[in-house]
Amino acid sequence: MKRITLLIASLLIIFVLGACSDKSDGKTKISYAYWDDKQTGFLEKTIEAFNEEHPDIEIVLEITPYAEYFTKLDAAATGGGLPDVFWMNGPNLIKYASNGKLEPLTDFIKEDGLDLSPYPKALVDLYNYDGDQFALPKDFDTNALWYNKEMFDEAGVAYPDETWEWDDLVEAAKKITDPEKDVYGIVSYIQSGQASYWNLIFSNDGYVISEDKKKSGFDDPNTIEALQLYHDLIHVHGVSPTHAQVENSSAVELFQSGKVAMLIMASYYTPMFKEHDYLKDVADVAPLPKMKKRSNVIHGLGNAISADTKEKEAAWEFVKFLASKEAQLIQAEGGLISTYEGTQDAWLKSAPQFNLEVFLEAAEYAEPYPISKDVGAWHSIMQQEIAKAWDGQITVEEAAKKIAEEMNAILADE
Repeated sequence: MKRITLLIASLLIIFVLGACSDKSDGKTKISYAYWDDKQTGFLEKTIEAFNEEHPDIEIVLEITPYAEYFTKLDAAATGGGLPDVFWMNGPNLIKYASNGKLEPLTDFIKEDGLDLSPYPKALVDLYNYDGDQFALPKDFDTNALWYNKEMFDEAGVAYPDETWEWDDLVEAAKKITDPEKDVYGIVSYIQSGQASYWNLIFSNDGYVISEDKKKSGFDDPNTIEALQLYHDLIHVHGVSPTHAQVENSSAVELFQSGKVAMLIMASYYTPMFKEHDYLKDVADVAPLPKMKKRSNVIHGLGNAISADTKEKEAAWEFVKFLASKEAQLIQAEGGLISTYEGTQDAWLKSAPQFNLEVFLEAAEYAEPYPISKDVGAWHSIMQQEIAKAWDGQITVEEAAKKIAEEMNAILADE
């Protein structure tokens, strides 16, 4: 029995090794993990283009729904079975890089003389940790002020533009708001820091986390002031639905139904809005209003290489190609904002009725998505305390200082 068990174990090892480095057909096989089935079509087209230059490298797509993606990736990382190349996002970057699960790309970049200047600097910086680059930018999203032209016209209010400051937004919202008709000028929602209040924090010269990832910025006076201004849209000016109303019907749903005239939201809602029966004809987009400065939060996916891959050179060739102008053009035609400068025309043309250029311009002055080794731990505390303030249970200052206290304790242990 012992000999049979050993034989079976040996066969399993041979099978796994064979699966990881199968070159029986003379090709090097590279696994590529991702989570969005809507991107499968142009990923396959990208692979076809890659194989014209590298016919000896076979790319095997591995899709896992986002809800299970990082759970599966965590398990694979623990067992040493990560895909050769895979999608990485900002919140998970430091966790994987600091634990030695990602292959540093810095030497590859230097050896090949790869120019990173065509990509948004903030996005490149997002995937740089401890002096090393751990992913190349794939796509990106920024934020802007979506607005309903029909509601502005009915109230006789001029459309928002690049000259707007925060007071302009408040005054326009007051003119549009009509509580008797359950109509509001804007929605002050908090479900997504990235797409809403983080942008205001940066615009007001505050910060979410220090550059060295060791200190919370929530007790900074500028941060507190920005949160207060956003909070006051509900509790002082009355130009936004309450937190309870937004919890019952999401901010996006309120905008889609014509109940709110303005919505701070990310570029990734463009495909939904351009297909919406109502919004496709009445919506448009403008830059976020300026506070102490003009700012934005940028996020986007990166393509990373497993530190355990046995095919580092082939994996690098693929990752480098994915970041190339040719591959980025294919992606833009597929409906995503490509990261390579000058390749976004296809995305702009995908919804010509919207002023999508504002999302590209925002990348020029954007701040990287705030991250640390354990984003999830402090992110949940942040959302919990902000919700209490929006509900009127505690003040904005109390919420902000509580977040800073607990966040600093978490960061001290990282």
